[in-house]
Amino acid sequence: MINAGIFRQYDIRGVVDTDLTYDTLYQIGKGFGTYLRNLGKKTVSIGGDARLSTPAFKEHFIKGLLETGCDVTDIGIVATPVLYYAIWKLDTDGGAMITASHNPSQYNGIKLNLGLASVYAEGLQDVLKIIQKGEFAAGDGVLKNDDSLGASYIDYIVDNIRLSRPVKVIVDAGNGMGGLYLPIILRKLGCEVTEMFCKPDGNFPNHHPDPTVEKNNVYLAKAVIEQKAELGIGLDGDADRIGVVDEKGKMLFGDQILNILARDFLKVNPGETIIADVKCSKNLYDDIAKLGGKAIMYKTGHANIKNYMKQIGVKFAGEMSGHVFMADRYLGFDDAIYVSCRFIEIVSNTALRVSEYLADQPKMYNTPEMHINCGDDKKFDVVAKVCQSFKDENLDVNDIDGARITFSDGWGLVRASNTTPVLVVRYEAETEARMLQIQKFVEDRIKKYM
Repeated sequence: MINAGIFRQYDIRGVVDTDLTYDTLYQIGKGFGTYLRNLGKKTVSIGGDARLSTPAFKEHFIKGLLETGCDVTDIGIVATPVLYYAIWKLDTDGGAMITASHNPSQYNGIKLNLGLASVYAEGLQDVLKIIQKGEFAAGDGVLKNDDSLGASYIDYIVDNIRLSRPVKVIVDAGNGMGGLYLPIILRKLGCEVTEMFCKPDGNFPNHHPDPTVEKNNVYLAKAVIEQKAELGIGLDGDADRIGVVDEKGKMLFGDQILNILARDFLKVNPGETIIADVKCSKNLYDDIAKLGGKAIMYKTGHANIKNYMKQIGVKFAGEMSGHVFMADRYLGFDDAIYVSCRFIEIVSNTALRVSEYLADQPKMYNTPEMHINCGDDKKFDVVAKVCQSFKDENLDVNDIDGARITFSDGWGLVRASNTTPVLVVRYEAETEARMLQIQKFVEDRIKKYM
């Protein structure tokens, strides 16, 4: 029997040889193929990352798809944004990416798409139910291979970006898939590029492939300072999340990256709406309003934001985790390679250093995203009780995703992770003392209901 726990909120993910076997991938291929056929659809683009288990997993997944009568185009070992691009370029009904994103090497998984929209939450549960019932569509699908999409993708981005001058940049791909694309694109745009860990390696031998965590940027920060680069760009394992290090070697948080991109976006798109998740700084929301834009605070999660963005017709959105979505001059999906180029475009258009871009903002003290262990069986209940208790005290609570409690001089957040058995917390205030006070207030409440 398939382990239902690998069907997470946004994707399918598990440990190789424990949760994920060749038969598991075959069954999921049949389940997804049947899901598509039930919707009257049958064409699928599929790619995979550089994890050691990916090629064989992809082969068994494709076998399952073909047996449901789906026609499959295998675009090879690529970055996740290249798979999304292929869905658009080839106009396929669906897509699948064999990847575990920024997870450690012993993991793998699958991201499923219906067009450019993610199959998530109830959609993934529908696929699981098909597998559990064993009621699969039958047919003889056609498989073809097309390894041209990577080059086409590179050309598409190069044609889309205009730099005012060459920029000196260091790229750390974390031995993930982005190293096959971003350095080539930047050199075509005239940049001076130094590559770090840009050869894909499913063992991730140099550091964990998540550029939103400071310790993973140590080598990048050191290289930026030593080589006097203007900035460093970090990419996660499948290149859908961006990290940035300024010229002083300081990491920018995801909401700071969003803020810089938002300022540039609103210059060309005055008054437009921008979506950001509940973990983002008050400075971001205030800055968007100050510049005449409208900010919407929304649920965390790339699938949540991407689909809501499309639903209400918004061109720009993002979240603390480094997922950034641009339908302004682009295709609307989370693509750290493209967003890196847009960020570097901003660098090329100004004489300011990256460390100076947000220097005019109020000084805020904030924590990174932090985790409190809490079992999957009770994490949502704990958050619901904490949220209600704050409402009962007539505090200012936004409950779109957990509870974000706003005070006159700061805020605190608690939400249940959709992917791991933890509560996610973050705090921000005008002084460090006040930030710690808010943290104690929220975490004392959490302990009461744990």
